[in-house]
Amino acid sequence: MERVFDEVVNRFGKLDRSVNTAGMVLKKPLTEITEEEYDRMFAVNSKAAFFVMREAARRIEDGGKIITIVTSLLAAYTGLYSAYAGGKAPVEHFTRALSKELFGRNVSVNNIAPGPMDTSFFYPAEADDSVAYHKSSAMNGDLTKLGDIVPG
Repeated sequence: MERVFDEVVNRFGKLDRSVNTAGMVLKKPLTEITEEEYDRMFAVNSKAAFFVMREAARRIEDGGKIITIVTSLLAAYTGLYSAYAGGKAPVEHFTRALSKELFGRNVSVNNIAPGPMDTSFFYPAEADDSVAYHKSSAMNGDLTKLGDIVPG
């Protein structure tokens, strides 16, 4: 992450926005999750987010924005996503802590927790009936589109 952020600053002269979308999903019963799967979920969903936030905070311009995508499953929880949502949960605390640490620099530090999204990330974990359920319970009967979060 240090090299990535160094390259951004070298190429563009400054860092005023950081958006971390890294994530990995695992949908299976908690009783069937292996230690390797658990470690992988936390490495991607928690550890990677932590170090992206750290490096962004070290370089962000005053008045900048640091955003991390988490999951709506932290509030509207369900079964079968224990390692996925559990791996995202620490990011909420990292965000709150970093916002206090950057106090006085006018840096906005936030999470975005969209519901199920119409992306290639979503479909491999879900069966057709599950996709239909998520669409039926979502706004306008459809999954969140990337453009709903970040306009093209």
